[in-house]
Amino acid sequence: MQLKRIPRQFLHIPSLINLTVRSFMDLKALVSSLNDFASLSLAESWDNVGLLVEPSPPHSVRTLFLTNDLTEEVMEEALQKKADLILSYHPPIFQPLKRITWKTWKERLVIRALENRIGIYSPHTAYDAVPHGVNNWLAKGLGACRSAPLRPATASSYPTGGSFRVEFSACPDDNLLSSLRGVPEVSLITTVPARVEGEEQTRVSVNCTQQALPQVVALLSQNSLLYQKTEIISLQKPLLEDTGMGRLCTLKEPVSISVLVERVKSHLRLSHIRLALGAGKSLESQVKAVALCAGSGSSVLKGTESDLYLTGEMSHHDVLDAVSKGISVILCEHSNTERGFLLELQKELTGHLQNEICIVVSEKDRDPLQVV
Repeated sequence: MQLKRIPRQFLHIPSLINLTVRSFMDLKALVSSLNDFASLSLAESWDNVGLLVEPSPPHSVRTLFLTNDLTEEVMEEALQKKADLILSYHPPIFQPLKRITWKTWKERLVIRALENRIGIYSPHTAYDAVPHGVNNWLAKGLGACRSAPLRPATASSYPTGGSFRVEFSACPDDNLLSSLRGVPEVSLITTVPARVEGEEQTRVSVNCTQQALPQVVALLSQNSLLYQKTEIISLQKPLLEDTGMGRLCTLKEPVSISVLVERVKSHLRLSHIRLALGAGKSLESQVKAVALCAGSGSSVLKGTESDLYLTGEMSHHDVLDAVSKGISVILCEHSNTERGFLLELQKELTGHLQNEICIVVSEKDRDPLQVV
């Protein structure tokens, strides 16, 4: 009997099967990893971020679909590409929905997602704030520069476990310290020897929350002399490095406005942008400092001193205000300053998720405004 030689490609079938079996993540585990990539605590308080639509569990994700805006056309594309989770940079659910019917396009998105067991996740302003996010990507189009957040983000909690520190000096009083320790939300009491006006005393520091502060003060006020020497310090949450809204970019070498315009157009792959020259400026005026904010940047950029503002959209009067101060303004339309980040996000998430799932970028997603 003669043995037939097995073609080489069939020898790899078991490994391909194993790869297919492994190439998915549980939705809860994936959402946890996405939150690790960019903490939702960095999002603006008015924003609506996180998992917005969740199919009934358990739900596995093999294909993660990235889009800037989730429109009905993009939803159809997600269905064709067999997406299990859509990551939509802009939250498709922003204002509360009072009903889920076929009447409006946003309601239809929710219906189609649930009928086809597709989750929807939105990071929005959390991705604006992180060092590896949208604004840093936008800054790359300016050329070599040093950047810093315009509005730095703070840590989500106080490092001491409380938002206030109460300090006072007194002769050792175990009853007082015992009473303070009994107050809920007093997180830390430290005592160190101190010499005050030649007298041996104890310097006491008490960390507590805002809710606990009145009780701490009430205990101290029982001793009028002690109370007069009490200091209450409002603690600040520490700033997070390179994290926050907007960016102030200082170019390594100054360039003319005309050169900067071409750099921005090339980076965003746009044939046209809108430009307002600052008072007394020309296309050949030099730019050293650029303040930028992806999307609608008026509230973040306003009042910032720079040579030029770069954002998606600003109100007419905010543009006039900037121009009157000699600041030039480049507007590219809202989502044009964000969408290009998706290709970079695809690469970053592929590494962050260790190639466990397929990540695709929408081809139908586009800014609704076109130059005609």
